Amino acid sequence: MHSLADAEAARDELAEALTQAGVTLPSLGLDPLSYGSEPSSPLVELGRCNIPTARALAAALRHAHS
Repeated sequence: MHSLADAEAARDELAEALTQAGVTLPSLGLDPLSYGSEPSSPLVELGRCNIPTARALAAALRHAHS
């Protein structure tokens, strides 16, 4: 099991890495339903993004794997 603090840290790490790649996911956050139940299993929710952001994310991932 992971704690809420673990999920927050993972979200922050992902946000920082995305920012360094020039990508901002405006809805990046934690899914409140996932950490409100027992046993707690918090999820990082990537949320929705517009087409340019989706393309920027795809380009960053391709670049990371080349």
